[in-house]
Amino acid sequence: MSTVVSPHGADRAWDAHRPPDPDLIADCVHCGFCLPTCPSYAVFEEEMDSPRGRIVLMRVGNEEGSRASDEMRVHIDRCLGCMACVTACPSGVKYDQLIERTRPQLERNAPRPRWQRAYRRLIFALFTHPGRLRALVPLLWAQQRLGVDDLLARVPVLRPMLRLAPPVERRAAIARLPEVTPAQGARRGRIALLQGCVQRVFFGDVNRATVRVLSAEGWEVHAPRLPRCCGALQLHTGVEDEAIELTKATIAAYEGFDAVAVNVAGCGSAMKDYRHLLADDPEWAQRAAAFSGKVRDVSELLAEHEPVAPRHPLPLRVAYHDACHLAHAQAVRVQPRELLRGIPELELLEPADWEICCGSAGIYNLVQPEAAAELGRRKAANLVATGADAVAAGNPGCALQIAAHLNGRELPIYHPMTLLDHSIRGTRP
Repeated sequence: MSTVVSPHGADRAWDAHRPPDPDLIADCVHCGFCLPTCPSYAVFEEEMDSPRGRIVLMRVGNEEGSRASDEMRVHIDRCLGCMACVTACPSGVKYDQLIERTRPQLERNAPRPRWQRAYRRLIFALFTHPGRLRALVPLLWAQQRLGVDDLLARVPVLRPMLRLAPPVERRAAIARLPEVTPAQGARRGRIALLQGCVQRVFFGDVNRATVRVLSAEGWEVHAPRLPRCCGALQLHTGVEDEAIELTKATIAAYEGFDAVAVNVAGCGSAMKDYRHLLADDPEWAQRAAAFSGKVRDVSELLAEHEPVAPRHPLPLRVAYHDACHLAHAQAVRVQPRELLRGIPELELLEPADWEICCGSAGIYNLVQPEAAAELGRRKAANLVATGADAVAAGNPGCALQIAAHLNGRELPIYHPMTLLDHSIRGTRP
């Protein structure tokens, strides 16, 4: 355990750097509307693993004489950050801002066991560095082709990562997007596409499809290669210093465009939150607010304008999966559905319990694998129960998590931009 003395001399759990705001904490009236939508409460069935229970811990941490403890960290760690409670809350509690201020407090004031710190450092040293991921592609390709999964899975630290690894092609090690793709027809504007870190290596086909769709709809698309990462994983996990460094680099690289298009729900959520992260920084607050105002999920951007590219029929029954950082954190639910319904002969299906997280949640399925697996099985079963031919999911982590829990059932998973790209080109996935 650890304590920090505030500038006022009061002995309390949270230090003076961006503690959870007492006014935002006071907005919670503990009504319980959040409980049915909270995935961690569904799994652990403990009050302290619900949003209102964690808000109590946040309030306690602001009180004199409180201590930042291992127990506090356990319950905060069990939160997936899915923000379903934000959607469900009738009082408008800004749980998203509260949890993202609380996690760094615990990282500073309730130090983890050494093995946990080392494991998390490994995750961030790998998954947020596209160059390092590209270097792994030949190994993953050989492992998947030669059937050495069992051998590598004997290494405990690799087991959860290998279980989630997508099928890879050798060209993923070298494939790159063009830095500029011209608009087809009349130019609507000049936009940037965030390439992502995991996305650009393991889901490069989604990025290429996204660029083709945007170009066909009249956008000149720029795809800067730097910075390597937008800081979303770090921001959502409490690694605040690195998140701020990457945030500033991302703003500097992308702020000169008409809009910033994002096809990864977690990245888009983080980039829209830059305004909160840097609100107290006099040099960056205004730039961050202006930048966040330009960020659009690609489905938002397309839905804001009348389509110009013809759509060809795509006879598929598709179950739509709501990525939490799109549906809850960004409140983008209607636009992806409208785009998919605009594809002739595509039938859109809705799974049960759409609002419950699949268990991916950034690095959650790597650091809380048992809870994540239970949620993954539930989500996969609900999607299969629709009788769909395929799933549409707007986040790579969700796609990996769902695929890992299909247990051999055939159900391909596509990004909505992949389906839209096929429709525009008149091809089949």
